[in-house]
Amino acid sequence: MTAAGSFLLSVLCHWDKIGERLEERKGGWKMDFAGLIQTDEYEFLRTHRRLGKRIMLLGPGGSYAYGTNCENSDIDLRGITLNLPSDLIGLTAFEQYEDANTDTVIYSFNKMVKLLLDCNPNTCEILGLKKDQYVILSPLGKELLDNRKIFLSKRAIQSFGGYAGAQLRRLQNAIARDSISQRERERHILNSVNHALEDFNRRYEHFQKGKIRLYIDQAENPQLDTEIFVDAHYNHLPLRDYENMWSVMHSVVKDYDKIGKRNRKKDDNHLNKHAMHLIRLFMMAVDILEKGELLTWRGGDLDLLMKIRNGGFMEKDRRFCREFYEILGEYEKRLEQAARETILPDNPDMEAVEAFVERVNRAAIEEREESESMGIPFSLSD
Repeated sequence: MTAAGSFLLSVLCHWDKIGERLEERKGGWKMDFAGLIQTDEYEFLRTHRRLGKRIMLLGPGGSYAYGTNCENSDIDLRGITLNLPSDLIGLTAFEQYEDANTDTVIYSFNKMVKLLLDCNPNTCEILGLKKDQYVILSPLGKELLDNRKIFLSKRAIQSFGGYAGAQLRRLQNAIARDSISQRERERHILNSVNHALEDFNRRYEHFQKGKIRLYIDQAENPQLDTEIFVDAHYNHLPLRDYENMWSVMHSVVKDYDKIGKRNRKKDDNHLNKHAMHLIRLFMMAVDILEKGELLTWRGGDLDLLMKIRNGGFMEKDRRFCREFYEILGEYEKRLEQAARETILPDNPDMEAVEAFVERVNRAAIEEREESESMGIPFSLSD
């Protein structure tokens, strides 16, 4: 059998075993993650020298983390593991472990801390699960959950706002792809780029280095009727800032122009997922700013989120109805108000963070020979 054939067979076996552990429950599909990680496909969790009993916590990511999963939802796991002593006082370096076959990503503790300090949405989600969603939770992992608020700050405004803005642009771009008129397409790109600039300026509010003017005019390219032009002037603008700005604008245009033959039903599902995740990001950001809490599981919001995911706000022309945009508008207002009124500090409590990180890393070193005692027994049936 060829290598490609062996890989395909392993993937098929993986999904067969997943199907055996998937059962339909009222309100959605529930996965037996505790049983799943005992299968051969997840043997690396038990045998890899950086994992095993060094894993601080492990739980579902994506739709299973939010509660918006369905029968065909992807299975992915996200977690955190202790750094080895050689990472801390030696010459080795380690950021994360990835297993592509099972879509598992486990971050080193030190890398996770850096991401949490920036309120990175993807990593904040790992600390916002319900307690019973964690299939592995060591004593040090529990301490991390108990201390997660020390990482929260007003940085969430920029990080979650940026992710939500990107999600909105994906949604706008996907809806506009079916437009026949090139002029309308160009105007939509211009609108998306302007949104990207607004997002950039929110993240870099002190940007006073110049100006940009974007506009549609007669094309210089003989194959086009019209195209977008830019008049730009900068004074003493750091190259890094310019690179970031251009990257945002370039990604908007690039994503927008990805046109091809698509499966209509599949594409509609993607549109609805984009819309759902847009609202979910706003919900999570508001919780952080208003309550100072990380709430990944959206139990109280599932009716609305699943209605969006299932197409309840999509019109026949594949555009979203006015009610959806009214909901979006309300969350935008709530986020703006929460940003003004939050009692979170401008930056994380670094003194508390450093003390906690030092304590965890000392434990990682001092218990080198007893690292197994840090985690709960790997078999959750014990």
